Amino acid sequence: MTPIRSARSARWVRRVGGLFTAAALAACAVTPPVPPPSLDPGASFKETGLWPAGAAITAATTTVPQDWWRVFDDPVLAALQRRLVVDNETLRQFVARVASARASLSATQAAQRPVLSANLTGSRSDNVTISRGGVSTSSGAPQNSVSLGASAAWEIDLWGRLQLSAQAAEASLRASESDLAAARLSAQASLVQIYFALRAAEVQQALLARTIAAYRRALDLTQSRYDAGVAPRTDVLQAQTQWRSAQAQHVDAGIQRAQLEHAIAVLVGRPPAALDLATHAALPDAPAVPPMLPSSLLARRPDIAAAHACVQAAFAQIGVAQAAFLPSLTLSANLGQRSTSIGQLLDLPNRFWSVGPSMALAVLDGGARRAATDQARAGADLSVAAWRQIVLTALQEVEDNLVVADRLREEAALLMQSRDAAQRAMEITTEQYRAGSVGYLNVVAAQAVVLASERSVTDVRVRTLQAVAQLLKNSGGGW
Repeated sequence: MTPIRSARSARWVRRVGGLFTAAALAACAVTPPVPPPSLDPGASFKETGLWPAGAAITAATTTVPQDWWRVFDDPVLAALQRRLVVDNETLRQFVARVASARASLSATQAAQRPVLSANLTGSRSDNVTISRGGVSTSSGAPQNSVSLGASAAWEIDLWGRLQLSAQAAEASLRASESDLAAARLSAQASLVQIYFALRAAEVQQALLARTIAAYRRALDLTQSRYDAGVAPRTDVLQAQTQWRSAQAQHVDAGIQRAQLEHAIAVLVGRPPAALDLATHAALPDAPAVPPMLPSSLLARRPDIAAAHACVQAAFAQIGVAQAAFLPSLTLSANLGQRSTSIGQLLDLPNRFWSVGPSMALAVLDGGARRAATDQARAGADLSVAAWRQIVLTALQEVEDNLVVADRLREEAALLMQSRDAAQRAMEITTEQYRAGSVGYLNVVAAQAVVLASERSVTDVRVRTLQAVAQLLKNSGGGW
């Protein structure tokens, strides 16, 4: 074998050996710690026993329904919800954050690909020398230099650092998307809560309007009895007080209704002056809670999904920090032309090129890499604790609203019975006053009880609606 062929064979063997060495090193990729297992929601919920045991709570596996509020069968509410998802300014901020996270993922993925750049430079220089006597002299005429070249560089992901960075960025993107879904669900639930509070204020206004009319009739009755000399002046004053007090409460209910309408306008991305909701003094019936609700519904909650994605991103960052202790390998190549004039720039003798690997490893860094690893581990512990706390809070929220939705129905039935009894008592007391057997103070007390009972019934009805809406939100939006 000739010496030339032997040298070529040796170079080929070295190249193949280098490839096998790189492959062996790549097999030693950094493996970050495994995230902890999911929390088990338990055998059943404590309250009412409505929900059986289900799957462990992890990330969201299904899309949160967009129209869960339709169970209330209110077209005005549905129209407001359509405006909300389009024009709410808070949701637009979360959309921008998702776009930023997506761009960050693209940038991280781009780091795994080769980089190619081109350059064209020109310069004119003169070498100057200084004699011993301090006199500057030129070594010759100024020289021109023109170069045109291209360079390529590719970092070989030996330890999986770039891949782990991409995994962390992808998990952060999922977290941002889940944050958007959670913000949308929260805004939708807030709209439902405020909308029903507005309708309740309208119901209270209608109730107070009827009460004002009834109190006016009672005032006319006492005035007639006073004019006839069968009732004292105090009866008239008490009737006037009751009547004016009801008018003041009617004004206050109007203020509440106006403020709630303003809040709805801001939620749907409109100035308060641009939204005018027609008055509809009625509340829908609250939908019944299904007899069986699987606890796996909580897995759809976007806040739980976001927290779980943050855990995955945090554990991937541990691997990125660990990979910093290992050397980085970069393959680079340069090709170009260099000449003293543009006319000769592309001549073959003026070509230059270079190719080869480079490996870098920080030997002393003052403990910066160790601190970065410790920080990544602490961040992972923080994200795990936050994730588990969100799961526990979700379980508590469901328990709370299960008991509220269940017990408020019973409370509403009792309050309606109390209201009917108070209404009957007031009618009897009014007739007794007409007959002169009781004083007007008894009528005032009976009227106050009726008004309080009516308002309590309205309050418990709207609380029931809001509890069911909150239960829908807490279970991920829909059953």
